[in-house]
Amino acid sequence: FKGKMTDVSAHAGSTTLVIDPGHGGIDGGAQGADGSRESDINLAIALKLRALAEFYGQDNIMTRQDDSTKSDTPSYSEHRDLERRTEIINEAPNPVLISIHQNCYPTSQPSGAQVLYSAYTGGEQLGKLCHANLITYLDPSNRRVAEPASKGLYITAHAKCPAILVECGFMSNQGDVEKLCDGEYQTALASVLLASFLQYTSGERI
Repeated sequence: FKGKMTDVSAHAGSTTLVIDPGHGGIDGGAQGADGSRESDINLAIALKLRALAEFYGQDNIMTRQDDSTKSDTPSYSEHRDLERRTEIINEAPNPVLISIHQNCYPTSQPSGAQVLYSAYTGGEQLGKLCHANLITYLDPSNRRVAEPASKGLYITAHAKCPAILVECGFMSNQGDVEKLCDGEYQTALASVLLASFLQYTSGERI
């Protein structure tokens, strides 16, 4: 891209893909044993997703595009950060949300991606479609299933649109972290996310 990307990219199309890279700035999210930060991985995948959306001429908005938060209080407020992200989502024209995160567990055994979907109309269909694609194309041995997002997850609970939160892997699993930090794998993840979005908006169901 030439010059600095703006938060909003307008192209022909009736649906806006809203890309939410979780965490950012002082809030690094989960951390791998090698020091990798979830927030950095989330952003790397999100930027690749945006680049692909640009290539396909898809309207898109990012809730952040650098290592920052959306908190506008004097000191960092996680709640305010989530509120501001949700405001960005709900102000977008005809939005569909993909929020990008990484999982974490007290032990290193769990691995693999999982999609959590909102209760808003269309969330379940998008979530199950995306989860199936992640398994089919990236991790056929994954036995996880798409699940409803907890009511405690602020963004998926308050987004007034079809919304999914994608846990792309486990920061507590070194094998996952190695893949998640690899640029080619990040591009593969972004490709599956965009393909799932395009399938969903074209009316495909699972």
